[in-house]
Amino acid sequence: MIFGSPRQLALLPRSVTATRRSWPSPMLPALPGLFEAARDRRICVLASGDPMFHGIGATLARVLGAERLRVLPHPSSVSLAAARLGWDLARTDVVSLVTAPVATLGRALNPGRRILVLSSGADTPAAVAEHLTARGWSHALLTVLEQLGGPDERLVTGTAGDWAAPPGDPLNVIAVECGDGPRLAVVPGLPDAAYETDGQLTKREVRAVTLAALAPVPGELLWDVGAGSGSIGIEWLRAHPAGQAVAIEPDATRAATISANAAALGVPHLRVVHGRAPEALDGLPAPDAIFIGGGVTRDGVLEKCLGQLRPGGRLVANAVTVESEAVLAGAYARLGGELTRLTVQRGSPVGGFTGWRSFMPVTIWTVTR
Repeated sequence: MIFGSPRQLALLPRSVTATRRSWPSPMLPALPGLFEAARDRRICVLASGDPMFHGIGATLARVLGAERLRVLPHPSSVSLAAARLGWDLARTDVVSLVTAPVATLGRALNPGRRILVLSSGADTPAAVAEHLTARGWSHALLTVLEQLGGPDERLVTGTAGDWAAPPGDPLNVIAVECGDGPRLAVVPGLPDAAYETDGQLTKREVRAVTLAALAPVPGELLWDVGAGSGSIGIEWLRAHPAGQAVAIEPDATRAATISANAAALGVPHLRVVHGRAPEALDGLPAPDAIFIGGGVTRDGVLEKCLGQLRPGGRLVANAVTVESEAVLAGAYARLGGELTRLTVQRGSPVGGFTGWRSFMPVTIWTVTR
């Protein structure tokens, strides 16, 4: 039995007499049943290029177990695209939009960068051009590489702001040469102006210290409790594409702002939960790190967070009021950890001179379970 997409199955010669099965949609939930029903058959799965690079091979290894597979890889679409363009693949970012929104591309955008975008279909190039233009990258050069390695291979080139090419072949990869454009740091502590906010925003200097204490590691999950404008969860996700985060925010308007900020800064996969802790924490997957930016004085919040934290996980809580500071001081007395008080002053005009403008001091409690 041979599984594959209709396009792949159509490429087989008539001399292949095996039973042919097209993938159902949605495919993932159907896989275990499909292979169980065919357990007495010899099974071949067709894939394009390297099946272990954003392909069906990686999915089957996860669902069925790698020991049940024999994988025969060929050059991936990314390898073929780099070969056609003469790009150094080691210095090129790869972003998959096969199942992700186009805003995911934003995390990779910076001056001089080269990006290969795995497309979800014929409409993806226009969506990428529109997104680039909206984010200030109208001069970015786009090359759409269609049907790589096939007899109908074709390249279409243009700038994002002037993109007018009609939808072409759905099997395509998009090469993006950023050129000059807005610069956004990859380390924590983005400018406050990068966020839409009503004032509930962890200031840049405090944010950088807080994220250093949270210590993001690829693949780990963060709870951002009382998320405000979402800056901590957003910069946790920007630290590595494998990061995961949930922002919990009781105010509906702020929850919507968090989603907008996440999309604008290239991490639209930030999960936003509209609700009030501790009740809103029920049913969430256990986190590796927790930040409490608001609500630490509410009954049960700190206890619930500490109880849900994975062994070895980090909890960081910030306080700016006397009442919230008292809660953290009490927790420090009981559980230890580290207690830090941070004062930030920024220079600002005073008449014709410059003086120091102080922000409210922030008390930071960090503890490892």
